Amino acid sequence: MNQERLLKVLLSPIVSEKSTQVGEQNNQVAFRVAPDATKPEIKAAVELLFKVRVNDVQVLNAKGKAKRYGRTSGRRRDVRKAYVCLAEGQEISFGGEAV
Repeated sequence: MNQERLLKVLLSPIVSEKSTQVGEQNNQVAFRVAPDATKPEIKAAVELLFKVRVNDVQVLNAKGKAKRYGRTSGRRRDVRKAYVCLAEGQEISFGGEAV
Protein backbone atom coordinates (compact mmCIF):
# COMPACT_ATOMS: atom_id res chain seq x y z
CA MET A 1 0.00 0.00 0.00
CA ASN A 2 1.14 3.51 -0.80
CA GLN A 3 2.17 5.45 2.32
CA GLU A 4 0.73 8.68 0.90
CA ARG A 5 -2.66 6.96 0.51
CA LEU A 6 -2.52 5.63 4.09
CA LEU A 7 -2.02 9.13 5.45
CA LYS A 8 -5.30 10.22 3.79
CA VAL A 9 -7.43 7.30 5.01
CA LEU A 10 -8.03 8.46 8.60
CA LEU A 11 -9.87 11.78 8.71
CA SER A 12 -10.43 12.28 12.45
CA PRO A 13 -11.04 10.42 15.70
CA ILE A 14 -14.62 10.25 16.94
CA VAL A 15 -14.78 11.50 20.52
CA SER A 16 -18.27 11.06 21.94
CA GLU A 17 -19.94 9.34 24.87
CA LYS A 18 -20.62 6.24 22.81
CA SER A 19 -17.10 5.94 21.41
CA THR A 20 -15.58 6.50 24.86
CA GLN A 21 -17.78 3.79 26.36
CA VAL A 22 -16.93 1.35 23.55
CA GLY A 23 -13.25 2.16 23.98
CA GLU A 24 -13.31 1.37 27.68
CA GLN A 25 -15.31 -1.85 27.35
CA ASN A 26 -13.81 -3.42 24.21
CA ASN A 27 -10.41 -1.71 23.80
CA GLN A 28 -11.62 -0.09 20.56
CA VAL A 29 -11.08 3.34 19.03
CA ALA A 30 -13.49 5.04 16.61
CA PHE A 31 -12.34 7.03 13.56
CA ARG A 32 -14.00 8.91 10.71
CA VAL A 33 -12.46 7.48 7.56
CA ALA A 34 -12.44 8.22 3.83
CA PRO A 35 -15.56 6.98 1.99
CA ASP A 36 -13.53 4.62 -0.21
CA ALA A 37 -11.27 3.24 2.55
CA THR A 38 -11.02 -0.54 2.95
CA LYS A 39 -10.45 -2.52 6.13
CA PRO A 40 -6.83 -3.45 5.27
CA GLU A 41 -6.06 0.21 4.48
CA ILE A 42 -7.58 1.36 7.79
CA LYS A 43 -5.62 -1.27 9.73
CA ALA A 44 -2.35 -0.31 8.01
CA ALA A 45 -2.99 3.42 8.54
CA VAL A 46 -3.64 3.04 12.29
CA GLU A 47 -0.57 0.84 12.71
CA LEU A 48 1.56 3.33 10.75
CA LEU A 49 0.39 6.51 12.48
CA PHE A 50 0.02 5.33 16.08
CA LYS A 51 2.59 2.48 16.25
CA VAL A 52 0.10 -0.02 17.73
CA ARG A 53 -1.02 -3.53 16.79
CA VAL A 54 -4.58 -3.86 15.45
CA ASN A 55 -6.62 -7.04 15.88
CA ASP A 56 -9.78 -6.20 13.98
CA VAL A 57 -11.55 -3.42 12.08
CA GLN A 58 -15.33 -2.95 11.86
CA VAL A 59 -16.68 -0.42 9.36
CA LEU A 60 -20.10 1.19 9.07
CA ASN A 61 -21.67 3.70 6.71
CA ALA A 62 -23.98 6.23 8.41
CA LYS A 63 -26.35 8.06 6.10
CA GLY A 64 -26.64 11.81 6.59
CA LYS A 65 -29.79 13.14 8.22
CA ALA A 66 -32.34 15.06 6.19
CA LYS A 67 -32.55 18.61 7.58
CA ARG A 68 -34.59 21.67 6.68
CA TYR A 69 -33.26 25.21 6.52
CA GLY A 70 -36.34 27.39 6.35
CA ARG A 71 -38.16 26.43 3.16
CA THR A 72 -35.30 24.50 1.61
CA SER A 73 -34.51 20.95 2.56
CA GLY A 74 -31.03 19.53 2.57
CA ARG A 75 -28.96 16.65 3.86
CA ARG A 76 -25.97 16.30 6.09
CA ARG A 77 -23.09 14.42 4.50
CA ASP A 78 -22.77 10.65 4.75
CA VAL A 79 -20.10 9.41 7.18
CA ARG A 80 -18.00 6.24 7.11
CA LYS A 81 -16.85 5.17 10.56
CA ALA A 82 -14.31 2.56 11.58
CA TYR A 83 -14.14 0.89 14.98
CA VAL A 84 -10.58 -0.39 15.40
CA CYS A 85 -9.99 -3.14 17.97
CA LEU A 86 -6.50 -2.86 19.45
CA ALA A 87 -4.38 -5.76 20.65
CA GLU A 88 -4.18 -6.49 24.37
CA GLY A 89 -2.03 -3.93 26.19
CA GLN A 90 -2.11 -1.40 23.31
CA GLU A 91 -3.62 2.07 23.66
CA ILE A 92 -3.92 5.31 21.69
CA SER A 93 -3.72 8.70 23.38
CA PHE A 94 -5.65 11.75 22.10
CA GLY A 95 -4.48 14.92 23.83
CA GLY A 96 -3.54 13.39 27.18
CA GLU A 97 -6.34 10.87 27.69
CA ALA A 98 -5.52 7.29 26.78
CA VAL A 99 -8.13 5.21 24.95
